[in-house]
Amino acid sequence: MTISLQPPLIARPADLGATLFRQGYAVVGASQVAGLSGVPLDTMLGWCDGWNDLPPDNYLKDGGRYRRRRHSCFVIQESGVSQVAHRPHWQPLEYNALHGGMQRHFEPMDRRVTSQAGWQQLLAWLGRVADDLKGQHTWYTEAHQFRIDTTDGIGRPTPEGAHRDGVDLVAVFLVARKGLKGGETRVFEADGPNGQRFTLSEPWSLLLLDDARVIHESTPIQPLENGAYRDTLVLTLRSGGFQE
Repeated sequence: MTISLQPPLIARPADLGATLFRQGYAVVGASQVAGLSGVPLDTMLGWCDGWNDLPPDNYLKDGGRYRRRRHSCFVIQESGVSQVAHRPHWQPLEYNALHGGMQRHFEPMDRRVTSQAGWQQLLAWLGRVADDLKGQHTWYTEAHQFRIDTTDGIGRPTPEGAHRDGVDLVAVFLVARKGLKGGETRVFEADGPNGQRFTLSEPWSLLLLDDARVIHESTPIQPLENGAYRDTLVLTLRSGGFQE
């Protein structure tokens, strides 16, 4: 297996689609996210406090207490973005051998964020990215707010290991890192020997993944100081309907 330790080249705005098509993933800096989506960086930074009151994830099969989250669902169409009735999160065992095959009920995201024009604009942009990659579709979108902390001494962003999500496009925003080591992102070819390792550190930097072509994971985190945590926003876009 060939694994590059060099950080990936940040996709230039004009080259984002080509980069994603060529290698199956792309990393976009926070200022580029703002420029491409039209959502000011200050607006996105203003959402960060929303990670301070996430309820615990009570479905962790390893008995851990290190993950907190909220979850909401949306439909992205050419005509606009709409939030759908709250629904459980479900994945097949094929894609999540640890937590798949069961309905997981999480508290919804705060409507004070999801009803904002900036939020709608961010999702609409991701819909356009998915259209460019996969062709124009209605995109059934799940949004997950995650906080991984070190309550148990170690926190696991992806306890299921390297995986695909069973969707078309995955967007992983790094929202915050505080007082920790680890949390390295790893992206591997789904049907090849090559991989890439790097650490997202800039608030609202973004990893985009063509889920059909790559698998991904994040390594465990360990504290360097009390109260260490890693916050992310993960959005998955899928054509044809939600997984159920």
